Amino acid sequence: MGDSSASYIHMVHHLIEECLVFKMSKEECMEALLKHANIKPVITSTVWKELEKVNKEFFEDYEKRRELGKEITGAEKEQRIQKMLSDSSNTNTP
Repeated sequence: MGDSSASYIHMVHHLIEECLVFKMSKEECMEALLKHANIKPVITSTVWKELEKVNKEFFEDYEKRRELGKEITGAEKEQRIQKMLSDSSNTNTP
């Protein structure tokens, strides 16, 4: 289980990083990963919190930049999420 759970957490970590690229909030990321990758929000939240602990300054700056930046439309966000997941599944196949 150790190897597969580490691999799963690594995948969630990678998907969260992709969400960060799209300037998503933690809540938006949890919703997107649940909807598109069937990852439970508690898992996404836990990994996100661990990333925040390790990268405190990054996340503080990220939230400030996110609030200042303009939001992309829902349809555009949907398309980006689909592309992110298809790209991810192509590179993470065993």
